[in-house]
Amino acid sequence: MREVSLRDSNPEQAGGGASEESSNRRRGFDYLIVGAGFAGSVLAERLATGLNKRVLVVDRRPHIAGNAYDHYDEAGVLIHRYGPHIFHTNAQRIVDYLSQFTEWRPYEHRVLAQVDGQEVPIPINMTTLNKLYGLNMTTEEQAADFLASRAEPVENIQTSEDVVINGIGRELYQKFFRGYTRKQWGLDPSQLDKSVTSRIPTRTNTDDRYFTDTFQQMPKYGYTKMFEKMLAHPNIKVMINTDYREIRDEVQFDHLIFCGPIDEYFDYRFGKLPYRSLKFEHKQLDQEQFQAVGTVNYPSEDVPYTRISEYKHLTGQVHPKTSVTYEYPAAEGDPYYPIPRPENAELYKRYQQLADETPGVTFVGRLGTYKYYNMDQVVGQALAVYKRIEEAEQGPAAGESAEHARSLADQAP
Repeated sequence: MREVSLRDSNPEQAGGGASEESSNRRRGFDYLIVGAGFAGSVLAERLATGLNKRVLVVDRRPHIAGNAYDHYDEAGVLIHRYGPHIFHTNAQRIVDYLSQFTEWRPYEHRVLAQVDGQEVPIPINMTTLNKLYGLNMTTEEQAADFLASRAEPVENIQTSEDVVINGIGRELYQKFFRGYTRKQWGLDPSQLDKSVTSRIPTRTNTDDRYFTDTFQQMPKYGYTKMFEKMLAHPNIKVMINTDYREIRDEVQFDHLIFCGPIDEYFDYRFGKLPYRSLKFEHKQLDQEQFQAVGTVNYPSEDVPYTRISEYKHLTGQVHPKTSVTYEYPAAEGDPYYPIPRPENAELYKRYQQLADETPGVTFVGRLGTYKYYNMDQVVGQALAVYKRIEEAEQGPAAGESAEHARSLADQAP
């Protein structure tokens, strides 16, 4: 039996009357949205609030909020079930949008890597180099010269290995990147697109923040509370523990927005798109603090997990106990990371062509577009999709609302 959470429509509250209510009931929903993560929830809220659409959101997991789902564990500590989710962005418009549903608390994520028996900052910075090599560099020029002396220029940079060796040399590549990448992706960096390691900078200063975005804050009461407010519109109904295939023939709807795996939608017609998955081991500890920062990475292949995260650093919660999560990469399980290889991109293009030829369905989000997006980028993508829907209905001169949406869409990837 599937668990159902439904919110009754209130057309008068949404600006409609009795005749509109009767019409809505006859025609069912304007939109069926598959997936209650960022992409699906943002679109549901925008369609309900901005265009007064009736929306049904379904998710086969037993909760909303997708991979950002957080909850209080047995010890009473707020944890992220699917590993740490750190919100950061340079797009103020996206912050403004999400701020309708949450207050924020400042948080700058810091990560240490356990290398050569000590914990050093990652991304690599001047402090990292000083600790590893027993140096006393004090200027960015010294750090830059040190890295340049170890770099091994690669004429044609194509792989993740090329990126790192070209920038900082083979020794640091092996200490920080090779083992971690092999564990995370199940492939050697020489087999992965250059985009994987290009995401991680190398710094010549002492900035030990993992991200440098202008906005780095966490939802004050957690992600799930934010999603609950986002989906609280009377035009939105939510069904969890529900595979959309179970109800798609039972529910009337005009348009489908699919935020699940695009290859699954087409019954894997051309074969499965490859993903890496994760297994999470959550532990409650009878101590106030376990580690110095939110996340500690373990690059060595001798250690089976890639990182340990401690959530009280992220949430600011004060509690006599603490909770941590060990992450183990896996080949099978829920799809988390599209594997960036040329053959996979080509396979996705075949599915994308099918999607373009399928009327009445829009594919959105990481899984729907087979791209690794940060949370703010998914929000930007969803807002851009909404803008196109709004302009199709109301025209490009739809007023201030459309102009605001256009500004939001400019921040989309």
